[in-house]
Amino acid sequence: MPEKVDYTQLPNATIKRLPQYYRLFKRFVDDKITRTNSREISEEMGVDAATVRRDFSLFGELGRRGYGYETNTMRDFFAFILGNEVDVNIAIVGLGNLGSALLHYPFQRRNKLRITQGYDVAGHPLVGTTTENEIPIYDIQTLGNHLQEADIHTAILAVNTDHAQEAADKLVAAGVKGILNFTPVLLQVPASVYVQSIDLTKELQTLIFFMNNNPA
Repeated sequence: MPEKVDYTQLPNATIKRLPQYYRLFKRFVDDKITRTNSREISEEMGVDAATVRRDFSLFGELGRRGYGYETNTMRDFFAFILGNEVDVNIAIVGLGNLGSALLHYPFQRRNKLRITQGYDVAGHPLVGTTTENEIPIYDIQTLGNHLQEADIHTAILAVNTDHAQEAADKLVAAGVKGILNFTPVLLQVPASVYVQSIDLTKELQTLIFFMNNNPA
């Protein structure tokens, strides 16, 4: 059985691979593959087998030497530590092109993440309506009351750069504890609030750098 682990001490690189491990083991189970090993996992994920074994060792005894890993057990383990068995309601703030696309992203097909509220400024055409997926769209000025009533603690931020910090402040004041930030702004939030930033421009620039410097 896995040991009790202080997840706050896990390396960031390992944490970022956890969803990949979950999706891989889920696929193995769906494909009726009952057992696997670090070599097969590494080939599927594109990381070396030593990294896989090192990641798994952080959680105690997940497999057996010479036997490998039971896919059903591993799927359930990673689902548990990722919180995939718990419904998570999410609000999205900012319904421009990116925000509107994320509003319709099928998160729930893979786990229990659900967009349940959307926000934008009062003049936005979606404000005051409900989407075809029954997601209500509210004026951002009413964000505090609606989030607290729905007990939402997770939000996606996709507003214009100029309004990012102001929107983040509203989210924090409403009790949000986690923000997925799609703006390039380095948000200032209390230590009790975690921000995960995704800068699409930076990611594309990094991709192009690797493409231009690929020796193959």
